[in-house]
Amino acid sequence: MIEQSGAPAAKRAVVLCSGGIDSTTVMAIARHERYTIYSLSFSYGQRHGVELRAARHVSAFFNAAEHLVLDIALDKIGGSALTDSIDVPKDGIGSSGSRGIPVTYVPARNTVFLSYALAWAEVCNASDIFIGVNAVDYSGYPDCRPQYIDAFETMANLATKAGVEGRRMRILAPLMHLTKAQIIQRGTALQVDYAMTHSCYDPDHDGAACGRCESCLLRKKGFDEAGVPDPTRYADP
Repeated sequence: MIEQSGAPAAKRAVVLCSGGIDSTTVMAIARHERYTIYSLSFSYGQRHGVELRAARHVSAFFNAAEHLVLDIALDKIGGSALTDSIDVPKDGIGSSGSRGIPVTYVPARNTVFLSYALAWAEVCNASDIFIGVNAVDYSGYPDCRPQYIDAFETMANLATKAGVEGRRMRILAPLMHLTKAQIIQRGTALQVDYAMTHSCYDPDHDGAACGRCESCLLRKKGFDEAGVPDPTRYADP
């Protein structure tokens, strides 16, 4: 667990926490900037619970004031390889790029997640919401772009009691323009232990990463380019 020295944090922030590299690095940044952290995760009908175990570990590591896990049955909507009976693409086949938005995109997921974060932020008197979206080394999801974050922030200040009464709500995405390697370097400088994080879309029954899905490939590439040893436990080939 990382301790923050000096006076207690005067600022509060809701931090979306998936247990992955990006959201963990964002939480490290929020902690470094002396926020009191309210960590928010979701059990949304995803393929596995490994990421939630990682999110709990990460939240404890950064001494979150509270870690809230909400149940949302996005699997009843489906339409994604992460929530439906659709195979997760492996080895870069059918993933993204010229082939369009990949099947691992969960319809409107960040909009749903940020809406809950906005509601909780109002209740816990937090003006800032941190999210680990990135528009450089990512899978091409439309809800990871800066235009989307700006649009949601505008909506947040029109649609909330806090915004109408003058307490401006901010959606902070500090990793937006960083490569995965730069993100890992930033987190390493903030003493993040990436061994506690999980990125794989399709881990085995013991939680070992497949090493072949797009998220695993981006993770491997990030550690290699950052010059940081990859602590991930991969399944046997």
